[in-house]
Amino acid sequence: MRSCPACGTANREDDEFCGNCGSYLGWSSRAPRNAPAATEPAGPSDPVGPAEPEAPAAGPATGAPAGPVTGTGPETEAPPAPSPPAPRPEPTAEPVRTRAPEPAAPLPAVPATPAPAAAQPAPVRPEQPVRPAPARPEPPAPDGPVGAVQPAKPVARRPVVRPVTADEEPEGPPCPACGTPNLPGRRFCRRCAAPLQTREQPAPLPWWRTVWPFRRRVRSGSGRVLRRTLLVLAVVGLLFVGFLLVPAGRYVFEDVRDKLGGTAEISPTGVTASAHTSGHPASDATDGLTNKYWGAPALGSYLTCTFDKPFRLVGVVVYTGVSTEPEEFNRAGRPTRAELIITKEGGEAERKTVTLTDKPGRQTVRTGISDVVSVRLVLKEAAGRGEGRPIAVGEVEFFKRS
Repeated sequence: MRSCPACGTANREDDEFCGNCGSYLGWSSRAPRNAPAATEPAGPSDPVGPAEPEAPAAGPATGAPAGPVTGTGPETEAPPAPSPPAPRPEPTAEPVRTRAPEPAAPLPAVPATPAPAAAQPAPVRPEQPVRPAPARPEPPAPDGPVGAVQPAKPVARRPVVRPVTADEEPEGPPCPACGTPNLPGRRFCRRCAAPLQTREQPAPLPWWRTVWPFRRRVRSGSGRVLRRTLLVLAVVGLLFVGFLLVPAGRYVFEDVRDKLGGTAEISPTGVTASAHTSGHPASDATDGLTNKYWGAPALGSYLTCTFDKPFRLVGVVVYTGVSTEPEEFNRAGRPTRAELIITKEGGEAERKTVTLTDKPGRQTVRTGISDVVSVRLVLKEAAGRGEGRPIAVGEVEFFKRS
């Protein structure tokens, strides 16, 4: 098995690409399918040992002369003298073999003619050939004179045909690119690394999905995002409804609207007072002028303002003292604490205690009450009071949400 250097997945020996990640594994060591059969090279011919020298033939018949015979019979040639032994070849040359002289055929007995005695040569005994040592596989000797030899016929070794193991091709789906079969479970081809698990092409979009703003493709898995979005919106909607149904929640919601939205001044349709000093009626507190004031003779006096339509009272602005000018501000008494009694359309009343600063100018009181139809200002405490010094309320203004 071959391990992938990238992901470590085990692959076959003849795989060239990883089946898990498609990384290159290197060329496989498998021999080509059509390679010629392996043959074992023929070795050097087996050295043939030197043939045993033939035994010398039997000499002539008994009583036949060994030397040349003279007489009236047919003339015959004397047997040739044995050739001297050939020179010893090099170790790599073929062994030299010598042949013994052939004996002459026996001749019929003829009465010998007396001849002068002559010395007959002694018969030559052929030397025994020397058996050479077995040839060694050495480089051939350079060409040179070779004697009369009878070389042995070499026998070439027959080639040995070895069986070639059949290539076991894996059984599995073929590669869509090169057609190579691959084992089931592979993700990439073992020959060309082409992906085996191809994804299905998405169906073409209808024509109306190609027109803006519907031409945006929906990604796979977007249904999950859509469901989560709807769930979050549902939770937010429930919380919103709960805020509206619970009084505290509704108050917070309306207060945020009051702060983010605009305001507009609204004038009351009727103004009355429980008591006033001469020349300073209750109407002077809502005429829009700060140099005229409502003069309350004592603490506990109140000013009532009514409206023809219910509205959301966002805030009340109060100007205390005779005037906004510092020189004239201290000529009369100034309220420092008062109580607002706000009546709604259904008759429900809400009370709010207001603390006022003893200085000229605008003082704002935030309320945030809906369905208001009337507002009453009751004086509780005042500064600068004295005999003949009424409690002066310069101006009272009301604001609604626009």
